[in-house]
Amino acid sequence: MRNFAVGMLLAVSMMLAGCGSNSKHGTINGNWTASLTDSSTRSQVFAFTTSVIENSDGTLSISNFTFSTNSSCFVSGETESGTFALSGDFNGNVSGSFGMKVQSGTPSGNVLTLSGTVNGNTITGTWTLTGGSGCSGSGNFTMTKM
Repeated sequence: MRNFAVGMLLAVSMMLAGCGSNSKHGTINGNWTASLTDSSTRSQVFAFTTSVIENSDGTLSISNFTFSTNSSCFVSGETESGTFALSGDFNGNVSGSFGMKVQSGTPSGNVLTLSGTVNGNTITGTWTLTGGSGCSGSGNFTMTKM
């Protein structure tokens, strides 16, 4: 009986150690590329690349943000912010809700808002642009982790 108890204790210890040793967790952290299409024409309106890091409070640190499309709504000096609510599992599958805002620097007053769902290495959802003359619209977006 004693050998059986020692054997069980050893087996349970090894299982628990194995649970803590998986370092391949999925994450939203990394470099992303995005394509934003118009809701009516389905043509690409905006495209950008960015780096994202999730903070412990659910906010996102967004850096290296660069539009790869030209727009008079966002000439220079944009500021970005975002949120992420994780609902993934312990097998590295990331999912959850995603939000991001891009505020124009020059010209001022334009705000691009993205709201979507994370599923692994893809984020899909809707976007809206509000602001000055000629700087409004809405549609769908897809972001892909690079």
